This record gives sequence, C-alpha cells and structure tokens, in this order.
Amino acid sequence: MHYHTLGNSDLKVSRICLGTMTFGEQNSEAEAHQMLDYAVSQGVNFLDLAEIYPVPTSVKTQGLTEQYVGSWMKLRGNREQLVVATKVSGPADMVSYLRKNICFDSRNIRMAVEGSLQRLQTDYIDLYQLHWPDRKTNFFGQLGYQHDASKDGVPLLETLRVLKELVDEGKVRYIGLSNESPWGVMTFLKYAEMYDLPRVISVQNPYSLLNRTDEIGLAEVLQREGVDMLAYSPLGFGVLSGKYLNEQRPVGARLTLFPSYARYIKPNGIRATQAYVDLANKHGVKPVQMALAYVNSRPFVGASVIGATSMEQLKDNVASDNVVLSDELLRSIECIHDDNPNPSP
Repeated sequence: MHYHTLGNSDLKVSRICLGTMTFGEQNSEAEAHQMLDYAVSQGVNFLDLAEIYPVPTSVKTQGLTEQYVGSWMKLRGNREQLVVATKVSGPADMVSYLRKNICFDSRNIRMAVEGSLQRLQTDYIDLYQLHWPDRKTNFFGQLGYQHDASKDGVPLLETLRVLKELVDEGKVRYIGLSNESPWGVMTFLKYAEMYDLPRVISVQNPYSLLNRTDEIGLAEVLQREGVDMLAYSPLGFGVLSGKYLNEQRPVGARLTLFPSYARYIKPNGIRATQAYVDLANKHGVKPVQMALAYVNSRPFVGASVIGATSMEQLKDNVASDNVVLSDELLRSIECIHDDNPNPSP
C-alpha cells in the first residue's frame, strides 16, 4: 500500500481510503467489520464517514455507519493506528430531521461533532470536514451558478473560528472541505492566513473518468496551495465497473436499489463507460482497477475514497493500488475523454 501525507498535516494516509456510506443500509454491522478487517490487513489506514451516513440518509438509519466503525475500533483496540475522517452536514431538505435550522454555526457544529465522537467511541477526530457548503452554490453536479448573496449562510470566517475552537480543545486534529468550489477553498485559506486559523488540508469532491470538471479550476488551487483532493465516487457509483452496461441492473447493486442516483448512467455516461471498459479489457486490466489507478495517478489527488458492498468488490478496489498504467494506456484514456468530455458532471 502506498501512503501520502495530507497537506501540511502529519496525517500519513493510505492512497486507498475506505468509504463507509453503505454501512447500515446495504451492509450489516458484521459485514462492515469484515470489510474493515480486510482493508486494514491490506494496509488501509484511512476511513471516511459522515454524520448522515448511511446513504440514502433517513431518521431510521442515520448514524449507524459511525456506530459500526466505533464498535469495530473498540473491539480491535486499533484507534491510534487509524486516520478517521467524518463530516458535519450542511443545510438541505434531506437532512432537516437532524437539527433545527441546520447551518455551520457553533451550535450545529458542536452538536454534530459531539454526536460523532459518541458514536465512534473516541475522543478525537483526525479530519473533520464540512460535508457541503452552507451557502447557495453549485455542488452534487449542479451547473449554471446564480449568485444570491442573501443565501450566503453563516460567514465562512465564523465557521472557521468554530473549527479552531474544536482543534484547540483536541476534539478535531485537522479540517477539510467537501463538495467545495475553488472560490470556497481559496476563501477558507485566505481567512486561515489572515486570522491565524486552521488551514484546510483536503477537499473531498467527486472525481473520476466520468467527471474531471475539477481539473478546470480546482486542480490548480490544490497544487499551488498544498491542499489534497480526496476523490469520492472514483468509480461513478460503480458504473465504471461496467456492470450497468446494456441496461443491466444487478440484484442488490446500488443503482438497482436506488435508481434515482442516475448521475452517471445517463446516455453520455454509459457511452463513455463502454469505451473505458473496452479499453481496459484490451489491455488486460480490470475496468475498476484502471479507473481507480487513473484517479490516484493525478498529482492533486491525495487518496481515492472507494466504496464496496461485497468482499469481492473490496478486494478488487484495494488491489488497484498496485496497478500502474502505461503511457500508451494513459494516452488512450485521454483520447476517450476528448471524445466524451465530462459526461457526468
């Protein structure tokens, strides 16, 4: 397993980060523990969670993911060997049940972090991330930004000061962002420098062969500022495995169970996926491993956040760390992208 130090921190993380949002919905606690055991046995030390997980989020299941990981860490006694990342939810109708008037103010962030610490059965979080912006902006594949200053939410400086308090209290070691724009990242960095506040070390955004839009602006910010991307959905909800081609819907697969998550299976995405799967097969590489190896080969990516619902999927995903793509294969990937630019933004 290869490792990388995130940003200006001392967090040395595996390049494969185990995403956990299926724990509590598609995976039981016993299955979650089995997956965690295997991942750690292969050198994975980086776990990504969120207070709203599992997904789809609901009152009935919210928090189970953190509970499952917390019970596993207690059983194994391995908390000190792990880098645990979790997230505080931004405002959205889908999570309105969490707290009244959700936003990134002191009350909400403190309630969220205390809940996560309790469920994880730990007294600190290595990386605490803002799950999506408080302000009105584009994320989750939205396009056509329209500025509305009246919906800016809690000022970023106020939020950053709350996060500093948590760092000073030892409840959080480092902070990160998620589903964030170049403007948001730069503004957080500016305030950190101006007011001697914690500097964000990572941005967790969607990035895959089907969605490379962050190369347009964010990639420059990350490399110039020494901030790492944590690439989520590096397989496009599993679409890049090829299992949804020809209108297949495997039993128990995420998009079979939750068809509303159609971001990556629209016609353009399927057409590009077919080309990538054909290319991988031509070169004798598993499509999932080619897709993951490509993501982790990018200079601005600190780790890819993989997800799996079966041990077979997990083993294939983790093994991608050992796959090196040839120059010829990389050139062919670029040719496909030129013909199918960002089909699933």
